[in-house]
Formats: sequence, C-alpha cells, structure tokens
Amino acid sequence: MPDRFQERIDAELASRSAAALYRRRRVVEARAGVRLTVDGRELLSFCSNDYLGLADDPRLAEAMAESARRDGAGSGAAHLISGHQRVHHELEERLAAFTGRPRALLFSTGYMANLGIASALVGRGDRVLADRLNHASLLDAGLLSGARFARYAHADPEALRGRLARGEGPALVLTDGVFSMDGDLAPLPALADVTRAAGGWLSVDDAHGFGVLGNGGRGSLEHFGLDLDRVPVLMGTLGKALGCFGAFVAGSEALIEYLIQRARSYVYTTALPAPVAAAASRALEIVVAEPERRVRVLDLARRFRAGAAQLGYALMPSETPIQPVLIGEAAEAVALSKALEAAGLWVPAIRPPTVPTGSARLRVTLSAAHDAADLDRLLNVLAEHRPRDKA
Repeated sequence: MPDRFQERIDAELASRSAAALYRRRRVVEARAGVRLTVDGRELLSFCSNDYLGLADDPRLAEAMAESARRDGAGSGAAHLISGHQRVHHELEERLAAFTGRPRALLFSTGYMANLGIASALVGRGDRVLADRLNHASLLDAGLLSGARFARYAHADPEALRGRLARGEGPALVLTDGVFSMDGDLAPLPALADVTRAAGGWLSVDDAHGFGVLGNGGRGSLEHFGLDLDRVPVLMGTLGKALGCFGAFVAGSEALIEYLIQRARSYVYTTALPAPVAAAASRALEIVVAEPERRVRVLDLARRFRAGAAQLGYALMPSETPIQPVLIGEAAEAVALSKALEAAGLWVPAIRPPTVPTGSARLRVTLSAAHDAADLDRLLNVLAEHRPRDKA
C-alpha cells in the first residue's frame, strides 16, 4: 500500500520550496552583541528580539553562573512537585511589583503561558475572540481551548463589539499588545472598554512591549495607562527585551491561584531552570536602572523609519523596534534578504504563512546594542536596492 504520510510530507516540502516558502535554520557559530558569525562570516544582525541588548550582558551571565553553582543547572521537577525554588519565587514577586499587579506566575515559554491562560479560563459553552493578526500561540490557545473560537478584524474595536454581541456565554478576548510581524500597537483602551462592557475579560500578550514601552518599560499597559480592572490578564516574556528565556502571567491573587490549579501547561511541565530565573531577575534590575536603553532603541527606530521612507520603501505603522519593510511577493523578499546578506547584513525574509499572502517582508528589528553607524550601514545597502520606481 502507498505510504500516505510520506506522500503528504514530500508534496508539502516540494510545494513550499517551489513557492519560495521553504524555511531553513542557520547555525550561529559565535555571537558578540549584534555581530554574529554564520557559515564562517560575520553578519550584522537586524533580526533579533533582544531589544535592549541584554542577551550578551556579562551581568546576566554572572547571575546565571552564580545560581548554577548554588541551585544547580536544572529544576528537576514541575513547580508543584519540587521544582519551585527560591529564585523562581523571588522573580515572580519582582515581576508582580514591576507590573503593578498582586501576583505573577512563571511559565517556561510564552506559547505555554497563552495555552495555559485559555485552557484554564474557558471551555465548552464559552467564547474566545482573537485579533486576526495575533501571534500563532494566541490563535492556537483559542482553537485548543474547546471554546467557540472566532477572529475579529485586526485592531478593530467595533469589529470586536459586533462579534461580542453575536453570541452568548463568557468571552475571553485575546490580543497582542505589540503585533510581532507588523510592529503596531493594539488599541488596548478601546478593546478593554468594549470587552468589559460585554462582561468579558481581556488578555494581553505583551511579549514585544514588555521592557520597551511605557515610561518605566512596563510595556503596552503602562503606555496606555491601563490597570488591572480594565485588563485582568497580562502575559509577558523574558526572552526578548530581558534577554533571557521564559514567560509570566500577572494578575490578581485569585487569577494566579486559579492558574496554578488549572493551567495544564503550568502544572504538567518542568520548572524553568533556576539560573535562567536568576538572570531574568538581574535583567529586570537593569531595565529599571538603565532607561537609556529604551530611549536608544526607540530613537533608532524613528531614524530608520525616516531613512527607509526617504528611500521609497513601504513601511508598516510601527513606533516600536519592530520595523517591517513591506515587499509583497515572497520571492522578491527572499531576493532582497539575500542581497543584504551578501553585504554582511542579516535581515531574513518573513513569508506566508507567518504573514498573509502578498505581504512578505523584511522584518527589521533594532536593538540598543546597535549604534548609528550600524543603522547607516543598513540604510546604505537598502539604498542600493531601493524600489525600481524610486531609484
């Protein structure tokens, strides 16, 4: 009999390759800030989410090494068994204080945190409504929750209002704070008001806003001045602006206790290694003590926007370190990415299904570890390959 699974795999791989959608991993052989060695060549990276330049900070490495000597390399068990160490507890307390919420709960990844939120809060008879351009983890969280799932038009509070009015049962609304592929901010105040008026809860994934936005780096909610009453559930990650790994959910005392009891992706997984938690605690201290990092990366984003627009590139409406350069067709985006790499710049092409068909792009991400010369170098190479009608 024919091997149907192998046939399916072979056909899918061939189709992706023909459509310029095949993804390949690259091996980073060495890293020094935004300068990476790949295939024996040094490349200037504009594709990391290390927005504050902390991933290579020696203070984080020292905190991690000290914890490893004291606490061991791995936690050995789930939080509810014997894996919840003092360093985890201290980090949760610091995250709660930093976000201005009563409690915080550590998860191993942002993906697991979003799955845990939805699986615990909703089920059959309930509803999940998600922004159409949400991160895959939010969409999967809604789909796998067992609740009735629907998407509303991107960043459109009125579309959300219409969806909420159409059904019955408790509604959980899921949205990114900063959308990872477009870099734009969700209209959180309006979404919060619409959701609360319908008796629902709003859960914000602030992976790309946490540590960067707001006067204190507390993220999208601080940027908009939103409190616990208007946004009951906040999820943030530790692997982007904080330069580490892991995630957390912050909210009320009752919410966190409920997640401890019901979030399967928390209950049934090994706790984050203690050295990672120690490094994240140190990173949080640096975020507070060195606000100039946020100032620098946001200033670089503004300068890039001005320069790229002058060159005739189509940009997305983003004021964040995520600066997508819209190309359109996947093959064209891949070609421009290869041209940049030939010049020593690493800016991968982002293609469907990560982004909608016809909106392939270069996702330029800026870091406080970049300097003005790095930005000028990128803009100069983009100038050599500017759109034909602007050349």
